[in-house]
Amino acid sequence: MKVLAFAASSSRNSINKQLANFTASQIPEAQVELLDINDYEMPLFSEDREKELGHPTLAKAFYQKLGEADIIVIAFAEHNGSYTAAYKNLFDWTSRIDMKVFQNKPVIMLAASPGPGGATSVLASAQGSAPFFAADLKGAISVPNFYDNFDLENGQVTNKTLLEELQKVIAKL
Repeated sequence: MKVLAFAASSSRNSINKQLANFTASQIPEAQVELLDINDYEMPLFSEDREKELGHPTLAKAFYQKLGEADIIVIAFAEHNGSYTAAYKNLFDWTSRIDMKVFQNKPVIMLAASPGPGGATSVLASAQGSAPFFAADLKGAISVPNFYDNFDLENGQVTNKTLLEELQKVIAKL
């Protein structure tokens, strides 16, 4: 089973990337590919740029990666209550190839933050829009106070309740 995992963040030290990787590794018989959205950096999307450039090769490559996966795990970072600019730009370009960005794949959505909010605003936005972009959403989990609930050294969730929530979502796959 091919699992594509990534953080919707351009941070090299993304806590969301660590969360996505951990979650994907918990899926039985998973062959995990951990994607870095920095590898898909493109000019800011606009209709004018789209007329000039068409669909950039990197947007096509990202769309293809999503299509090749059996399961998609995304962990959203939150910037000012919304998506990161890096993810939003990649998503906008990709959605111009096909509005069904997630191609009816099973998707697990996560969000983490170092504070008590757990990036719930961006997670709620992603969940709300998921059906419009052909995501077969299996579950969404917020991880607040990341450094209190995740062991960085061993790369795993330590909070028993959160771990049980993750296992329940994974069982839906």
